[in-house]
Amino acid sequence: MTPLFLASTEVWLDQLVNGLTTGSIYALIALGYTMVYGVLQLINFAHGEVFMLGSFAGYGTLVALGGNDLSGGMVAVALILAFLAAGGASLGTAVAVERVAYRPLRNAPRLAPLISAIGVSVLLSHLVDDGFLNGGAKFYPQIFPDGDIELGPLQVTYLQLFLMGSSLAMMGVLYWIVQQTKTGRAIRAVAESRDNAALMGVNVNRTIVVTFALGAVLAGFAGVLYGLFFSSIRGSMGFLPGVKAFTAAVLGGIGSIPGAVVGGYFLGLTETVGRELLNEIPGVNLPNQWKDVIAFALLVLVLIFRPTGIFGQKESKRA
Repeated sequence: MTPLFLASTEVWLDQLVNGLTTGSIYALIALGYTMVYGVLQLINFAHGEVFMLGSFAGYGTLVALGGNDLSGGMVAVALILAFLAAGGASLGTAVAVERVAYRPLRNAPRLAPLISAIGVSVLLSHLVDDGFLNGGAKFYPQIFPDGDIELGPLQVTYLQLFLMGSSLAMMGVLYWIVQQTKTGRAIRAVAESRDNAALMGVNVNRTIVVTFALGAVLAGFAGVLYGLFFSSIRGSMGFLPGVKAFTAAVLGGIGSIPGAVVGGYFLGLTETVGRELLNEIPGVNLPNQWKDVIAFALLVLVLIFRPTGIFGQKESKRA
């Protein structure tokens, strides 16, 4: 019984680390959804493609700098440049989408910008998949060394440690910006009431663009981390992580930054650990694809029993 128990423990610990790793990516993407919704009451369904374009920009940068041949100090330099390229590409895309597809519909019924968001999502996906890639996948360079690091009972790879640590740092910086800076106060004021914020001297249009930009930069960073962790990227990759990140935002309470973070980690853990728990039932042997079923089943349950999410708040009354 002892060897079986130890083996089972190792499996659970591995699933815990995998859940935290994927949860970190979901949380970064979910922050873009929750920030835009908090300010505009708009679900930006093109956010998954913003994440996808950032991933491609990071891929192109890493390949241009040497790809799999990178080593030593060049790895750190290449990663910094890849993050900058990804953040820039995602930021530029999000700002352009806001200006062209959302701003003209800002005072339209909510259904109009929602349809516009779906249209932009499909356009960007096909523009990359059919226009630039012709349906082909790209494979991220494997630049992190092999091997594990022991953190108590956990075995964590260098890539997983970097992914979780960098994600937490990025989310911490965003939270500081929103809570402690003048820009953050403007974002919170516009989220409370656009009209009252304008009367107090806040440039509403600029603040909305900044909100899109902050969420887009994090999505671009998440795109690089996704590519490094899952290796393969393609133009249609934005849909599934985007919907899962939206699920995480709803789970945590859309409009709440801490809620998006908690929802992302909770979803990542539920996907990985939940499937293993179901496989403990005698006669059950679910494939890896069932993690998607678990994620969307969780979304349905949240919408039925707690539509405001874990950290959900009542909608602010707008003037």
